[in-house]
Amino acid sequence: MLTAHSLCWLCQMPLALAHWGVCSRCARTLFYPLPLCPQCGLPAANTVLPCGRCLQKPPPWQRLIAVNDYAPPLSRLIHRFKFSGNAELAVALARLLLLRVRQRGTGPMPDMLMSVPLWQRRQWRRGFNQSDLLCQPLARWLPCRWQTNALRRRRATPVQHHLSARLRKQNLKNAFQLESAVNGLHIALVDDVVTTGSTVAEISRLLLRNGAASVEVWCLCRTL
Repeated sequence: MLTAHSLCWLCQMPLALAHWGVCSRCARTLFYPLPLCPQCGLPAANTVLPCGRCLQKPPPWQRLIAVNDYAPPLSRLIHRFKFSGNAELAVALARLLLLRVRQRGTGPMPDMLMSVPLWQRRQWRRGFNQSDLLCQPLARWLPCRWQTNALRRRRATPVQHHLSARLRKQNLKNAFQLESAVNGLHIALVDDVVTTGSTVAEISRLLLRNGAASVEVWCLCRTL
């Protein structure tokens, strides 16, 4: 008998492999169909060269890879994953990110994955850090190093989506501490949603100051 985990989370049709979570047909509909800038991840003329925004003011990371915009149906899956206790969606969502990463083109693959950390009380309330749950299968599939405590938040910060871009940057200044050596390593920073990019920018600068060779940002959604 089929279980709920044997059905696609979106169309409820049987899966060839239950751990996929999302069938191949639905997965194809979840990828953003138009060109995105390889550096900032926003809509652009092509997927090879940085866009005009990045040429004028490049972000501190070298590449950003996202599955899609934060819009249905992907946003609904992420909401169920983070806020409805459906942590089992992590493998299905990580697989979508892996499929997108495999389209990344040239450049060194990461030596190490890093999760964007939550403040300890927020993680306790949720029961998990969603970035950790995405990193676990990704590190196994690639394979590459990952350790859950490589980064930590030094203090609690107000929820970012209530703040302007300027206040987000101020809010995050010196909010993170590096707990692992990164000198000479190519790092992929993994998060579920990137909005203004303030959080991943602050962490990227921290990693590069400590000798990281490069930083890529991998996320399920990039708000476009």
